[in-house]
Amino acid sequence: VQLQASGGGSVQAGGSLRLSCRASGGIFSNYVMGWFRQAPGKEREIVGAITWTGVNTYYVDSVEGRFTISRDNAKNTVYLQMNSLKPEDTAVYYCAATSRAGIRTMSREYEYWGQGTQVTVSS
Repeated sequence: VQLQASGGGSVQAGGSLRLSCRASGGIFSNYVMGWFRQAPGKEREIVGAITWTGVNTYYVDSVEGRFTISRDNAKNTVYLQMNSLKPEDTAVYYCAATSRAGIRTMSREYEYWGQGTQVTVSS
């Protein structure tokens, strides 16, 4: 499975961005999808995850209520809508896919990774 992330950019605090991640080379609906981020000098952390059908989602506490993960299996794409952005959201964002069932929050549980897209939030 190949993953291509896009949609990053630079915004001011309080702004919004929508990240997209398009998958190819596999049956997209068979994969649990996740968004991770890594800021300079910090470890990669889960931002959100979504199950095969999109019924179940997970968010890290720091983005709960501000970010929304969704997927369109017909378009082989997972999205991350980010609202009310804060400077501490600045990071490289990665999409990832796993064939393991259920919500997965650990990076080692994901088998496939996109190339990352930079999000910069200025105060």
